[in-house]
Amino acid sequence: MKLYIEGDINEYYAQTLCMLFFPGAKFSHDEELTEKSDVVRLSLIETDNGVTATAEMRSGGKTAIKERHEEYREGLTKTRTAKIAVGVAVLAAGEEIFNCTPPWGIMTGVRPAKIVAPMVREQMSSAEIRNVLCRDYFLNPKKAALLTEIAKKEAKIIKKTPQNSCSVYISIPFCPSRCTYCSFVSYSTKRLLSLIDDYLVKIQNDIDLMFGKIKDLGLSVATVYIGGGTPTVLSARQLTQLLAKITENLDPATLLEFTCEAGRPDTVTAEKMKVIKSYGVTRVSVNPQTLNDMVLESIGRKHTTEDFFRAYNTARESGIKYINTDLIAGLPEESFSSFSDSVDRILKLRPDNVTFHTFCVKKAAEILKSGSNVYSRTGGETGKSVDYSQIAAGLAGYKPYYIYRQKNTVGNFENVGYALEGAEGLYNIYMMEEVHSVIGAGAGAVTKLVSKDRSVIKRFAMPKYPYEYLGSKDSRSEIFRDRDAAMEEFAREYL
Repeated sequence: MKLYIEGDINEYYAQTLCMLFFPGAKFSHDEELTEKSDVVRLSLIETDNGVTATAEMRSGGKTAIKERHEEYREGLTKTRTAKIAVGVAVLAAGEEIFNCTPPWGIMTGVRPAKIVAPMVREQMSSAEIRNVLCRDYFLNPKKAALLTEIAKKEAKIIKKTPQNSCSVYISIPFCPSRCTYCSFVSYSTKRLLSLIDDYLVKIQNDIDLMFGKIKDLGLSVATVYIGGGTPTVLSARQLTQLLAKITENLDPATLLEFTCEAGRPDTVTAEKMKVIKSYGVTRVSVNPQTLNDMVLESIGRKHTTEDFFRAYNTARESGIKYINTDLIAGLPEESFSSFSDSVDRILKLRPDNVTFHTFCVKKAAEILKSGSNVYSRTGGETGKSVDYSQIAAGLAGYKPYYIYRQKNTVGNFENVGYALEGAEGLYNIYMMEEVHSVIGAGAGAVTKLVSKDRSVIKRFAMPKYPYEYLGSKDSRSEIFRDRDAAMEEFAREYL
């Protein structure tokens, strides 16, 4: 599509606003403009008492032009005032052309709870926060209430975060097969799976260096998260090798949580769970995504519903303290009745945590090559499915405790984690709300350095692919040195 901007409007913000009504849109300055092109023109003019934004939107032979004047007011920066004006103008134009209203209004960020956190710290009441969210961000009242509840829950947990703490992320970017909606397609090829033994040798060196630097900086490790990919694609022997290296670097006195993803039920065995439990892991995720075998097959999962129940019971019987499961609303071929049945069957198991995601397609996903139209502006039955999952979880005694949003989700809906009281996943909160630094090891791992007052954040990414991460000895050492140097520099200035 074509996007034209006049005035002081952030281009990325403008693009994310457009994607509320044009999911999956690609923005190109070189694209030739035709009569069939989707077009949005945005302008922003500063006045004596505020700003005036104009949005002209054209799609499907329809055109809408909307204007919004926003006055400067106490508590809002000029930047925030301008974003509201532009957002409301786009919202109004999109509503007129497509006759639909995004449930999250003009809120576009990944971390919506971060917007509410300052309001919670100022001890605003829930009613006051909901009013701000509906008035300034045009949230659906249901979403405003959900976000307020989560932000208040997070605030209580964050308040207990130990001083000078950090979290650690260990990346195992390999999967037994590829999901059609995932961008990690090349990580599951036989050639890359054959790299696992070499990868484990290299990441052990990385882990030693990382923990050494954490210790040098006077930080304590509060949570460890082994993610991927699918860490349990490793054999019991390989898991032993990895977990032994991690635990020899850990101080049990400061560790609050130790998580290992076991996301693919077809990779879960009693032997692997025994190894994981023996090294002190306190939380695992066993994720079916759906309990509809036809849908599982269509999205490229190599397990069945029966496999999931077997894997879940194996994980539960291992004695690992907390078990998490994930479901995805809005998967292709999934109906409301099918998804709601999955919700009911999962909640009947009483997992300690359950995360309800909304279907989201990554840019490099295999499903995009099929020519199927996987994007949806309104989401069809997905909104009904999301509502059902949240209501059912609440009635079953679960409370929402963290939230995040992604671009191009079906219907522009959210991802929400629910937990039984006291079983909240701390890493999820620390990472999503950027509470403290998260130090990463392994291919694709991102080290996110957060200052004590959380006002400054710097990122350092490891090479994305395993074969890049392995590299030559010299280049590999250089990568580690660059990360550790970045940590030292950041610590001197901000920690």
